[in-house]
Amino acid sequence: MGLVLDSSAIVSAERQGDNPKQLLQSLARQTGDDELAVSVVTLLELAHGIRRADTAERRDQRQRFLSELLSVVPVHPVSVALALRAGHIDGETQANGIRIPLSDLLIGVTALELGYRLATHNVRHFKLIPKLSIVEL
Repeated sequence: MGLVLDSSAIVSAERQGDNPKQLLQSLARQTGDDELAVSVVTLLELAHGIRRADTAERRDQRQRFLSELLSVVPVHPVSVALALRAGHIDGETQANGIRIPLSDLLIGVTALELGYRLATHNVRHFKLIPKLSIVEL
């Protein structure tokens, strides 16, 4: 089985001073998953964080981390099948009064489409996605 990384897992590693390779090795040891991936939506969240950095040094550090991450982890796009599946889940959950933020829904559905689990420090929204297997870090 594989593992899709949420931005919270990536940001936590970067803040602890780990590089992407260390993050991947740590997750593989911790979870037993050796196939790791990210959603293109996670990249959007990380790029947002780069621009929100409070110093130029911090911005450069985040950019280097992201560049290295992109060299070692496959990025999965929002495909037509993924968008349709997310739309169906969103329609069903909202009909039941449950609202899942679009970014988390797309990241979670990426994991579902790949048959992977999702690694996150923030399970709050992801636990609302039916059939999504979560690894809480």
